[in-house]
Amino acid sequence: MSLSLASFSLEALLPYIGIGFAAQLVDGALGMAFGVISSTLLVSAMGVPPARASAGVHLVEFFTTGASGLSHILHRNVDWKLFGRLAVPGVIGGVAGATVLSHIDASVARPFVMAYLALIGLYLFYKAFHYPSEKLHDEARITMPLGLIGGFLDASGGGGWGPVVTSNLLLQGTDPRKTVGTVNTAEFVLTFAVSATFIFNSGFAAFTTVTGGLLVGGLLAAPFGAWFAKRIAPRHLLIMVSIVLMATSSFAIYKALA
Repeated sequence: MSLSLASFSLEALLPYIGIGFAAQLVDGALGMAFGVISSTLLVSAMGVPPARASAGVHLVEFFTTGASGLSHILHRNVDWKLFGRLAVPGVIGGVAGATVLSHIDASVARPFVMAYLALIGLYLFYKAFHYPSEKLHDEARITMPLGLIGGFLDASGGGGWGPVVTSNLLLQGTDPRKTVGTVNTAEFVLTFAVSATFIFNSGFAAFTTVTGGLLVGGLLAAPFGAWFAKRIAPRHLLIMVSIVLMATSSFAIYKALA
């Protein structure tokens, strides 16, 4: 799958465009799961080697998070005060995670993190059915540790920013729509910091048919995710976040222990 005109035929791109579109639609609307969904489908359904899938997904996220963030800004889904409190520690955690990854295998802790996220998903699911019709949302109290941990796990474990940060902010009672939009927008800054070194060192060698298709699909879906997040009722948004969180975490635990 080298970079050539032949490799970018529409027939070859279509399956990867579909995967990128579906993954980004979920991620843009719920603030998580682009990496998990796209990597899982690439490896299990398309037979892409895990290392190539991971490299392609990471590179694509550099562009899709930018498009998704811009869309959330236009739909006024971003809390800029919260954005600053997440983005700066997120970058620090991401750089630290990328450094650690080059020396030790940080994936050993992944099953424990996923188990924690699955429990949070269960709690959010319960909370959604007790969500008042008229709710005054709370301001996030714990943000910098979330940014640090989310950024670290995203860089060292191949994903984790959305599930860790979005779910924990929702636990604190924040507005679901603003939370999803802000976390998505802050992820662009994190992805830029983590991906810049990869692009600088490797260029666009990983820009294959896989990456090209994911990028096209992800960019096409980015505006729709923000639109959905703005219009879905908070209770329904909470239910969908909890289901995605439980499903992806359970699958990750199964894969890690299998």
